[in-house]
Amino acid sequence: MQSRKIWAVAVTTTAFVLSVAALARDLSVVSWGGAYQDAQREVYFKPFMEKTKTPMTEENWDGGVGTLRAKVQGGNNNWDVVQVESEELLLGCEEGLYEKLDWAKLGGKDKYLPDAVNDCGVGAIVYSFILAYDGDKIKADAPKSWVDFWNTQKWPGKRALRKGPKTTLEIALMADGVAPKDVYKTLGTNEGVERAFKKLDQLKPNLVWWEKGSQPPQLLASGEVAMTDAYNGRIAAANDKDKKNFKIVWTNNLYTVDSWVIMKGSPNKAQAETFLVFVNDPQNQKNLPPKIPYGPTAKASTPLIDKSVLPNLATAPQNMASALPINDKFWLENLDKLSQRFNAWVAK
Repeated sequence: MQSRKIWAVAVTTTAFVLSVAALARDLSVVSWGGAYQDAQREVYFKPFMEKTKTPMTEENWDGGVGTLRAKVQGGNNNWDVVQVESEELLLGCEEGLYEKLDWAKLGGKDKYLPDAVNDCGVGAIVYSFILAYDGDKIKADAPKSWVDFWNTQKWPGKRALRKGPKTTLEIALMADGVAPKDVYKTLGTNEGVERAFKKLDQLKPNLVWWEKGSQPPQLLASGEVAMTDAYNGRIAAANDKDKKNFKIVWTNNLYTVDSWVIMKGSPNKAQAETFLVFVNDPQNQKNLPPKIPYGPTAKASTPLIDKSVLPNLATAPQNMASALPINDKFWLENLDKLSQRFNAWVAK
């Protein structure tokens, strides 16, 4: 009997040790990979580990609130800090997938751009979806708008768009002549949705889909497509690092903010909060745009940025002039419905 008690205690102790070991893991930070995460590693991740002596691992993902939902609800979440898009922020916060932030620790909400403030997330970058083409392949009389993106007679070749309804439907409507200020009003009607898909029908034989931010520069470089939509920073990074001559058309770019969130129940919440303080320090944020031109979210960062970089940011006045701010609330309400419609259309 005594030996059984000792065995039971040993098993219990082993289970406890294993459970503690599972919790005692390094801080995990998840972003978007590619040139962007390369820049983050240099500007944020390595300096953070050196300064705070916090062990940290990094991963990358392709987005989708379903991935985060499965991790939290399945009880097997191994991520602490994740960079998310705007609708992932709103949906996940609504569903309780993230920790609520202590804004006092982050310097107060007034420290940030209004679009960078949420109960569950703090802005990471300001960026745009832009039209891009290879200046070595299209030289004279280059495309100037989404209308031109559809003109495969004047500019032969395939086109690439991000696989999903968000940004793709807005681009289709602007290509069909809808003014940026009227895009979501139009897309909020059945007739507007039909109009967007009818416009996409025109381009469907020439469409290639991308899912990772690293793909558009690769598609342009290989010549597989003549034009693509893309994250502005990925195109600029390809020009800088790979010596490409890719051109950006800012007309009617789609502007948005990505945010950092802390996953619900993170065993590393304290370290995660320290990480968010570090990456939102203006003295640190100012170092990201020279590496990859995404705008900062802390107001005090912009005056510190190298002036030569400012015209390449989504927040530059000339780039904002005709921009369409992506409507987070619209996608919170319509993402599931329009994703089903989009996926069915792609499969046809």
